[in-house]
Amino acid sequence: MAKKDEEEEGQRDALHTVDVEISVVLGKSNLRVNQLLKLGRGAVVELEQRTSDPVEIYANDVLVARGEVVVTAGDKIGVTLTELVKSIYSNTR
Repeated sequence: MAKKDEEEEGQRDALHTVDVEISVVLGKSNLRVNQLLKLGRGAVVELEQRTSDPVEIYANDVLVARGEVVVTAGDKIGVTLTELVKSIYSNTR
């Protein structure tokens, strides 16, 4: 049994070294190319989302959670997870 535990621990350790790209989608907007080209410094693009709506959190382009935007120490932006999304991959492996 100890050997099995060691193998499982080795597998967990291997997972801890895998890089995952995290993306947070604040909202979306549709623009025509000519509108996009007219944007300049300080331009504001209105998103199809309210500030109270949850943001979507992706891990390697797969939706994994939703959350709320927060301001952290040092005026940085963060996201608090509020809901985990069941992955379509969870039962396939």
